[in-house]
Amino acid sequence: MYAQLVCFDGPRSTDQLVAADFASRHRIEPALAGVPGLLTTYELRRHDGSGMIVVFAESEDVLLAAQRAILATELLPGEDMALLPGPDRVETYPVIAHRGSADIYADRG
Repeated sequence: MYAQLVCFDGPRSTDQLVAADFASRHRIEPALAGVPGLLTTYELRRHDGSGMIVVFAESEDVLLAAQRAILATELLPGEDMALLPGPDRVETYPVIAHRGSADIYADRG
């Protein structure tokens, strides 16, 4: 399993956040629906618009396929590239351990 951190350092304006949310919902999510092997995604955002998207996938190849799928999309009518600067950095890591709530609380008899 691999994890990818897609980091937006911020601050991002309200217009940028609205544009990013629209792009995610209407362009990016549909593109990712065609990529097998994605496991789960978490989106984290602070009050200033900074944040990150954490993606878990079966393999690093799946994450690369997801990036290709996103980059292959075309802007939708009304989207403004100036409001969609993209992430400040993308980091990929192999997952070496996972502890669910059952594991975390197992020793608290």
